Amino acid sequence: GLPGEHQERPARPRGEEAMSRIDDLLSTHCPNGVKCKSVGSAFAVVATARGVPRTDYAKGSAIPVVDQGQSAIAGFTDDLSLAVPLGEYVVFGDHTRAVKWVDFQFAPGADGTKVLQARGDLLPKFGFYALDRLDIPSRGYNRHWTILRDLRIPVPPLEVQREIVRILDQFSQLEAELEAELEARRAQYEHYAGLLLANKEQVPRVRFGELATIVRGASPRPIQKFITNDPGGVPWIKIGDVPARGKFITGTGQRVTPEGAAKSRRVRPGDFVLSNSMSFGRPYISKIDGYIHDGWLAVSGFEASFIPDYLYYLLRSSPMQEEFARRAGAGTVKNLNAEIVRSVEVPVPTKETQKRVVDLLDRFDALVNDLSVGLPAELAARRKQYEHYRDRLLTFTEAS
Repeated sequence: GLPGEHQERPARPRGEEAMSRIDDLLSTHCPNGVKCKSVGSAFAVVATARGVPRTDYAKGSAIPVVDQGQSAIAGFTDDLSLAVPLGEYVVFGDHTRAVKWVDFQFAPGADGTKVLQARGDLLPKFGFYALDRLDIPSRGYNRHWTILRDLRIPVPPLEVQREIVRILDQFSQLEAELEAELEARRAQYEHYAGLLLANKEQVPRVRFGELATIVRGASPRPIQKFITNDPGGVPWIKIGDVPARGKFITGTGQRVTPEGAAKSRRVRPGDFVLSNSMSFGRPYISKIDGYIHDGWLAVSGFEASFIPDYLYYLLRSSPMQEEFARRAGAGTVKNLNAEIVRSVEVPVPTKETQKRVVDLLDRFDALVNDLSVGLPAELAARRKQYEHYRDRLLTFTEAS
């Protein structure tokens, strides 16, 4: 069996039982409805002299920096004077509208980070859940706080708040444990894939350029002159046309004229493309006839030596990605040119061995990456369940 294939799952919260308990508490403590407050009166904005500049996020190690981005921790600082007092806070992104719960020592990041502290009879964690469900509209650059502070949130009696927090914490904990397991399984997958693809045994190793045709894409310029909505245009493949963890290129958002295509590089179904931009060195397989710009490399003519799925796993494996990065240079701007890819030595096991490796990695890949099965599917279901009960638990009849 695959590592991690049969793991104990955390107990699932019993949503309907929880709803029944909340109904009982509401009928006891607030039979005439729940009072509501504006966000601006329920929370105080913690004043800080200044946040940590983005350029300093990597200059410390002692205090986490929490900013308005989606990630929990954006960096670290050693300047204790920038930290807020230890407590329980909600961090809101004035640009991103991200809402985060923070109960550890931290320093706010710069540029649009709002640190909110619950006031009066509002439990901080309940306030976080209430803000997390709000749909905050966008009305221009950097005006989200001016909108949020006027929105209203329910503030039920403390007994009701505590029970709702307890229930939603259970859902959040389940989701966090599944996320942690998924990340661990992905790391495990990368480890085992690297071992399987390293082929330390007596397997011939050959320069990749001797086994495949590897060429750079080409860009007609100025590109806007050749972009077209005409049905006679041809697919123009860009990095945004492939999902983050995707494998295949199945369609494009833009097309170019035949004249533009003549100045570009054609890829056919079954050809590989390697990115030299945002997802550096990441392989994709084209399922369409299309054209690539000079930020891509095209790989074709490998069928005599490789099963396509084996080559895909090989090119995306950690050892191969690390070798690409090493050869492309240590600077911030890496250049994965065609000559580098041609020069890398790759193992060439028999096709029977390749098929066995593919069968195993396909199963493991589905476990950690397929959104319809395995851990990703379970995590998506738990997120949907959390949002469903969060919205139900935080919907009240407002007191007159």
